[in-house]
Amino acid sequence: MRINEVMTRGAVCTRPDATLYDAAKRMKELDVGSLPVCDSDRLVGILTDRDITLRSVSEGRDPRTQQVREAMSPEVFYCFEDQDVKEAVEVMRQRQVRRLPV
Repeated sequence: MRINEVMTRGAVCTRPDATLYDAAKRMKELDVGSLPVCDSDRLVGILTDRDITLRSVSEGRDPRTQQVREAMSPEVFYCFEDQDVKEAVEVMRQRQVRRLPV
């Protein structure tokens, strides 16, 4: 089975200079737990609900003023749509991540 058979299409990105509050609102509206972070058309990170919790709220920071770039994970592991699902699963296992942008 290939990634293009199981992937979610139409991902919505957030910007590195957006506030965590705005990103969290967008996650809620879309009913997702992560957003790719894009600067123009370049993927520069990924922001998860866990990132917001651990790198902002639990540190006493204000998500209304803290920017996405301050909490996002800048190292992004990804896959390609023609890749085998088993390969992507192995990357996720090795890197201990739950999501892979395609």
